[in-house]
Amino acid sequence: MVATPLREPGHSAIDKKGWLAVHRYLLARRFCQLAILALFVSGPISLGAWGEVLVLKGNLASSTLLETIPLLDPFVFLQMLAAGAVGIGGTALVGVLIVSLFYALVGGRVFCSWVCPLNMVTDAARWSRRKLQLKGGGRLKAHTRLFMLTAVLVVSVVTGSLSYELINPVSVLHRGIIFGFGLGWGIVLAVFLFDLLFVRDGWCGHLCPQGALYGLIGRFSLLRVRAEKREACDDCMECYEVCPENHVIPPALKGAHGEGPVILSADCTNCGRCIDICHEQVFRFGGRRA
Repeated sequence: MVATPLREPGHSAIDKKGWLAVHRYLLARRFCQLAILALFVSGPISLGAWGEVLVLKGNLASSTLLETIPLLDPFVFLQMLAAGAVGIGGTALVGVLIVSLFYALVGGRVFCSWVCPLNMVTDAARWSRRKLQLKGGGRLKAHTRLFMLTAVLVVSVVTGSLSYELINPVSVLHRGIIFGFGLGWGIVLAVFLFDLLFVRDGWCGHLCPQGALYGLIGRFSLLRVRAEKREACDDCMECYEVCPENHVIPPALKGAHGEGPVILSADCTNCGRCIDICHEQVFRFGGRRA
């Protein structure tokens, strides 16, 4: 099977299911990403006789839900530990435990596709790349991001600080949206151009150390994409075209070596695009087991 890039995937599915059905998970992801940003930048919400409350206070690195529940990003927490932070309070430990357990259940890289604001930038680069018919480019192995994760932690050990957070594109974009951009625009633009001109899905798919950690957290998550009707696959290759981590599809779709129809790779972002785009409705969300 040869994975030939398709310029405009989805036409067959639109004819069969309609435009909305082919974009439902994409639209849901955009709504989720924008809603989270809106909650961070919005003011207190009135609860009538119960007064007012901030739904989310802080940023993606560290925040408080409903002014009570602490949330701490595991990637930031690991950097804190590597930097030699002492006296980490119980609130921080509870916050990182809550976030880690959530993503361990639903899939760590759900953060990448449903929460991370940088996903909108890298998706735009992929769309632009297809529209401009840009092909080729460099290649990086997916596990390069694990080396990036290790390097970030080593830097934290050496510097005794969370220095990577100053240039982390995810943090830079999120802080910029909330507090205003400075030179942060340059970092975000660099990620866009890297994905557009040099490596397809380069940042999220190959380099991002934050995504690497979330992949490890969600390695045994319960929520999975399942190729339940894989016998109906007609090899149109459109799922490969839209998937940002398309190496995760063959084991479940083709059942090599007797493998089941569940995408078990920790690299899967549970973005749902393969479900949307398939006109034979091969894929669906489900559990790890039948």
